[in-house]
Amino acid sequence: MDHSRVPVLEALEDFRRRGDVVFGPPGHRQGRGADPRVKEILGEGVFASDVLDMNGLDDRRLSQGVLSDAQELMADAVGADQAFFSTCGSSLSVKTGMLAVAGPGEKLLISRNSHKSVIAAVIINGVVPVWVHPKFDAERHLAHPPEPDDVRRTLQEHPDAKGMLLITPTSWGSCADIRGVARVCHEYGVPLIVDEAWGAHLPFHPELPAWGMDAEADMVITSVHKMGGAIEQSSVFHLKGDRISAEVLKQREDLLGTTSSSSLVYATLDGWRRQMVEQGEELLGTALARARRIREAVTATDGLSVMGEEIVRQGLAFEHDPLKLSIDVRELGITGMQAAEWLRTTCHVDIGSADTVRICPQITHGDDDRAEALLVDSLRRLVKEAGTLERPPRVSLPAPGDLELEQAMRPRDAFFGSVEHVPAARAVGRVAAETITPYPPGVPAVGPGEVITQEVVDYLTSGVKAGMLLPDAADQKLETFRVVA
Repeated sequence: MDHSRVPVLEALEDFRRRGDVVFGPPGHRQGRGADPRVKEILGEGVFASDVLDMNGLDDRRLSQGVLSDAQELMADAVGADQAFFSTCGSSLSVKTGMLAVAGPGEKLLISRNSHKSVIAAVIINGVVPVWVHPKFDAERHLAHPPEPDDVRRTLQEHPDAKGMLLITPTSWGSCADIRGVARVCHEYGVPLIVDEAWGAHLPFHPELPAWGMDAEADMVITSVHKMGGAIEQSSVFHLKGDRISAEVLKQREDLLGTTSSSSLVYATLDGWRRQMVEQGEELLGTALARARRIREAVTATDGLSVMGEEIVRQGLAFEHDPLKLSIDVRELGITGMQAAEWLRTTCHVDIGSADTVRICPQITHGDDDRAEALLVDSLRRLVKEAGTLERPPRVSLPAPGDLELEQAMRPRDAFFGSVEHVPAARAVGRVAAETITPYPPGVPAVGPGEVITQEVVDYLTSGVKAGMLLPDAADQKLETFRVVA
C-alpha cells in the first residue's frame, strides 16, 4: 500500500481548499465564531481543522471512503487484518473490546493489574470477571503481568470463560509473554484481547518488545496519544483472525462511541501512521539511544535506581520496554509523589507516573537533546535537595498477595446495589461498592464486589496521609468507605 498517502489529512486539505461554507456542526464555523481570546491560546488551526467526517471530510454517504482508507493503511502498517479508529481514548475502546467477546453474565479472564477503565467496563458490561493475578514484585512494590501458566490454570478452573484481557506493557514498562498467553487461550478455544495502551510504538522498531499483532493476539487496543504522535483520546482497535467478529465489534462500538467523532483525532492518527512507516525506525532508534544515556546517568547518580532488564533475568517479566524509566527514589527518603511534585514546581518537569516508591518519565520520539539534558539535570538537583523535603509519613506497603482481594459479588451488582458509608476502621470485612484507585498510574487497589481487608485499609489510609491521590473514591480522604449495605 502507498503509505505516503494520508486520506484524512488530504480530505481536510481539500475541504479548506474548496472553501465550503458549513451550515451544520460545529457551531464555531471553523473558528469564525470562536472567542478570539480562545483562538489566541489554541490557535486558529485547531478550529479550522475541526470538521465533521460526514458532510465535511466526506459526503453524506461516505462514498469517498476517507476514513476506511485511513484505517486500511493503519492495519497494513502494523500487521493487522483490520483497524478501527476511536476518538474516545482506550478507556472506551477497552470497554468495547470486552463487550465484543463477553456479554452480561458471561465470564472473562482479566489481568487484575488493569486500569480503572477496565473495572468500569466490568461494571457497565455486567461481565463476571475472573481475575488472573499478576506476579507481585515485593522488592520494587509493583505488579508484573501474569504468565501463560497462570492463564492455563485459570482457564482450567473456568472452562466457560469467553476469553481473556491481558494488560501489557504495564505503566512501569513490564511486558507479558503475549505469544505464550495467546497460545494457551487458543488451545482452550477463546480469543485474547491485549490492552496495549502503552504500546502503540512497538511495531516500529525491532529492539522494542513484541507487538501483540505479531504475537498471535486476536485484538490489540492502543492509546496512540501515550507513546505515539497523535493527540489525546486517540485510540485504535486492531483485529487479526476470525475469533473476534469485526461486525460484532463495530456494533458494540456503536453502543458506546460518540456520533460526533473528532477530525483532529482522525487526522493525527493518519499522520502518525505515515510518520512511523516512513521514519519510525530512525526516530525510535534515536529515542532508544536517548533512553540509554538517561538510564546510564541515573544509574551513576547516588540515591536513584532505575528498573531495567534485570526484571527479565529474574523471571519477573517476559520483556521490558526500555523507553520507560521507572526510577526508585526510596533511598532519598521521599515518595515518588513528592519527587514528582518537586520536579514540577522547581524544575518545570512534569513526570508521567509516580507512586509511593518511584517516578516514571517516558521517553518518546518527540523528546530532544534539550529535554534529555533538562531531565538528567533535574534528577541530579532532586538528589541534592531531597534532604530539604519534609519526611513523608510511612506508607504501609502491602506484602505479596495482600492486594489479591476476594471477589464476593459481581462488580455491577455491588456498584448499583444498596450502599452505605462506614468509617475506615469498620470497613474491614465489608464488600466494597466503589472503585478506589491510587492515581497515577490508575490501577485500582479495591474494586466493587471485593472484600476489604485490614491490609488494604492500612495501605490506602497511610498512602493518603503521604500524598496519594484517590480521585474515584467517594471519600477521597478515605475517612469512610462506600460498601454494600
